[in-house]
Amino acid sequence: MFALKCISGRLSRLGTASVLTATAVALPALLPGTVQQAEAATMGVKALNVAASKKGSPYQWGATGPNRFDCSGLTLYSFKRAGKKLPRTAAAQYNSTRHISSGARRVGDLVFFHTGRSIYHVGIYAGSGRIWHAPKTGARVRLERIWTSAVWYGRVA
Repeated sequence: MFALKCISGRLSRLGTASVLTATAVALPALLPGTVQQAEAATMGVKALNVAASKKGSPYQWGATGPNRFDCSGLTLYSFKRAGKKLPRTAAAQYNSTRHISSGARRVGDLVFFHTGRSIYHVGIYAGSGRIWHAPKTGARVRLERIWTSAVWYGRVA
């Protein structure tokens, strides 16, 4: 109890910014693996923001940006801007991610659409069952609800 009062008194004297800095330095040592998880989450959110900034860009098969995209071209471009290199195709991107359950998905994870074992589309999870993606010929980059349960999720590490 004395230790908690002592720490509490010191924290109140340090101020908010110092407390946040101290937490950022101390927390990773207390919770192994949190740094990697936080970095992956930050990268995914950055990639999501890049994809969202491309709203309205036209779909073009084989295009990887910066003004036109196909589905995997948008994810490749977005993660590259966030600091992570991905393979070119949706299937290769799936194979390069850590596969996760739908219950473990987070904003910034990749969503892979499949028929049987074949992946045919990819987008970036935006939360609330929605993705940012480049849908198809004649369409533009947009935010849309996931329309099927035939999806797999992958986290870029």
